[in-house]
Amino acid sequence: MTKAFTQTQAASRLPTLPGGWPISSYDTYKQAQQAVYHLADNDFPLEGVAIVGVDPLLVERIDAHLTWRRVLAAGAMSGAWLGLFVGLLLSMFTAGSGMAPIAIGLAAGIATGMASAAMRFAPTHGQRNFASHSQLVAGHYDVLCQPPTAERGRDLLAALALRSA
Repeated sequence: MTKAFTQTQAASRLPTLPGGWPISSYDTYKQAQQAVYHLADNDFPLEGVAIVGVDPLLVERIDAHLTWRRVLAAGAMSGAWLGLFVGLLLSMFTAGSGMAPIAIGLAAGIATGMASAAMRFAPTHGQRNFASHSQLVAGHYDVLCQPPTAERGRDLLAALALRSA
């Protein structure tokens, strides 16, 4: 392998802006995806077609209000699963031990899970007392294609829009 080939390979993996002309715009990703399906169904060359999310937004959706009771209960539940698993493993490899390894593993798992959850929640001092998840969404989605096929793509998607309306 030559050095130039390796640099070209590395450069092709870097994120780049899409090229081409916008041929249609949609409010949702699903609509843009359906537009690309329509292009494919009409034997449109999909090489160089891109769906681009425009006006990106970071949306944080709140799942639950966190209280000490909820935090400790969730910690106990996750610790219980881990403790039960460890207890079952110990009981399989300890001859004649009965249920003692399972009970010890379960109790240790619950205690460890609660302690771990409390150590993560305590430093927030109530400033971050909710659970959430974040999503990256776009304000709208443009379908782009290369200039030589842009006019045909625009015509196909305009026909789809007329049929949908």
